[in-house]
Amino acid sequence: MRGIIKLVYTKVIDAGSAQAWDKHVFEDTHREFFMQAQQFDQQGRYETYQEMLTHIPRAENMSYLVSTAAAGHLKQLHNKFPDVLNTLGKTCVPFKNFKFEIVQSHVKNKALHKIAIHLYSDPLLWIDTIDKHLIFTPEEGHKKLISGEEIETHSIILLPNVGIGFFKILPP
Repeated sequence: MRGIIKLVYTKVIDAGSAQAWDKHVFEDTHREFFMQAQQFDQQGRYETYQEMLTHIPRAENMSYLVSTAAAGHLKQLHNKFPDVLNTLGKTCVPFKNFKFEIVQSHVKNKALHKIAIHLYSDPLLWIDTIDKHLIFTPEEGHKKLISGEEIETHSIILLPNVGIGFFKILPP
């Protein structure tokens, strides 16, 4: 059974993140969190994101507002999932959409800042899964496959932070 899938990749970034891109996103999102916290809590009563969520009704907007600091960095990924490589060592999973989440943060202690970026792939034609290898091609490969044409495929190892977020069965 073949289907159209959209993968979701969750990139968690915190003070222990080692890659240069992650460090830049960490710094910029914490800086933006700090500025937004000053706007939402002008009296400075709350130090953590969770406290703000509990006591300030509008604080749920902070994830969206802080996401602007990460959005510019996403362009550097050239619309490909980072860290998810095919068997040839290349990034190959295209994405267009993302969701940003503040997992936790602290105004005064940057080491407690932790975010998650959920990247959603373009539609992909799922061909098969062999062991832990997901074999796919871009969605438009379906027409070529039906007509018997050769198609380029990719194989990635399914990692704990990569999942199938959406699935649609294709008719036989």
